[in-house]
Amino acid sequence: MADPKGFLTTPRETAPTRPVEQRKQDWNEVYVPGGLLPIISKQAGRCMDCGIPFCHNGCPLGNLIPEWNDYAYREDWKAASERLHATNNFPEFTGRLCPAPCESACVLGINQPAVTIKNVEVTIIDRAWDSGDVTPQPPDRLSGKTVAVIGSGPAGLAAAQQLTRAGHTVAVYERADRIGGLLRYGIPEFKMEKRHINRRIEQMRAEGTKFRTGVEIGRDMDGAKLRKRYDAVVIAAGATAARDLPVEGRELGGVYQAMEYLPLANKVQEGDFVAPPVSAEGKHVVVIGGGDTGADCVGTAHRQGARSVTQLEIMPRPSDDRPSHQPWPTMPMTYKVTSAHEEGGERVYAVNTMRFEGDEDGNVKALHLVEVEFQDGKFVPQPGTEKVIPAELVTLAMGFTGTDQRNGLVEQLGLELDARGNIARDKDFTTNVDGVFVAGDAGRGQSLIVWAIAEGRSAARAVDHYLTGASILPAPIRPTDRPLTV
Repeated sequence: MADPKGFLTTPRETAPTRPVEQRKQDWNEVYVPGGLLPIISKQAGRCMDCGIPFCHNGCPLGNLIPEWNDYAYREDWKAASERLHATNNFPEFTGRLCPAPCESACVLGINQPAVTIKNVEVTIIDRAWDSGDVTPQPPDRLSGKTVAVIGSGPAGLAAAQQLTRAGHTVAVYERADRIGGLLRYGIPEFKMEKRHINRRIEQMRAEGTKFRTGVEIGRDMDGAKLRKRYDAVVIAAGATAARDLPVEGRELGGVYQAMEYLPLANKVQEGDFVAPPVSAEGKHVVVIGGGDTGADCVGTAHRQGARSVTQLEIMPRPSDDRPSHQPWPTMPMTYKVTSAHEEGGERVYAVNTMRFEGDEDGNVKALHLVEVEFQDGKFVPQPGTEKVIPAELVTLAMGFTGTDQRNGLVEQLGLELDARGNIARDKDFTTNVDGVFVAGDAGRGQSLIVWAIAEGRSAARAVDHYLTGASILPAPIRPTDRPLTV
């Protein structure tokens, strides 16, 4: 146990952020550089080393949280890093991007603010990088087997790294021009600077993983031919078929999917553009969708100099406290204020978009909405609540409906889909095609980064077993496993 009285004597303290007006002027991460170091050991000391650590169950990766909390409290950062990497290939990603279901399951959280698990995690890994403790781990020998991984998001990268370390020759195929998937082009720089991806890629290259960018399997290369070329294939292409909004005026200029808008801002930071082809500068911006992607659009619009930013959500405003029907240790749906929301804008709940209004040039200029109530399984418009708001740039951030590879990769390989439009697989991540496995959102549907990494690791073990008849990789989770979340 760390500090036996830590949870009694030390209040919760989270990572400090830079002043709003300062951080809106740049694209650097919102947190004060090094701001956690003075407080993190004491925060780790709040961990109670519970007899039954429910944080293990809350985390899809099964992170050994009490163990590395203890090491962090004692400032044995190398040992903490070793325990952290035992279950998580990329803690610098999850420590910045994960919504921390582990904290929702923290036993201390029953009657006190939970341990700052996420902040401890990111401090451990950042110190490990700074200290040179993160090094390539190439295999002792090669198996002679080859594996293709389709997609370079967190699931694909995790699967590739595990399989490379197991001795297989792995090639990762990515249709974008850079490795990283949505980590690269879907997550704004102010949430995670892309240098964190770059150094992991270099580590993986040094271990032996090969990367092929600008290649879309199903278009640039036939999926069936790829299967014949490799001993096994892992599909980790994500669930990128965006949910649309089929209302009047959808065709107007200035209405974009979030994943049409966000990547352009990231490409500016990569040096591809001097200015984004689609910018919020000087415009009334409306973001439709109240989730994390919507918040990313809000923060991006602020940095581009939007005149106003309004975020719409069809659901009612969540409560500030844990709802009674979502008891501990589930992950509750509560009201959250992200760093993007701290920076300004308006959030409007329980409204639905009726139509977009255009100007004489065919560009959107206003949005017509109405308040709704959820009745008998559907959202019912409330008479007399109609409203018109200015909207010169609209981003749709309403989630995803499954794979967008149905007419290419899926068809060429003869893969089956489940009822939700995801690639069907069994408990061992195996599809209906021999030697073809699926991990992450492509098989699970839109989910969390921790689930993507967990499934990538587990699918890697299944592939290793398929290729060799046994595996020394960590025991897997199953696609049907669920954490204590709602």
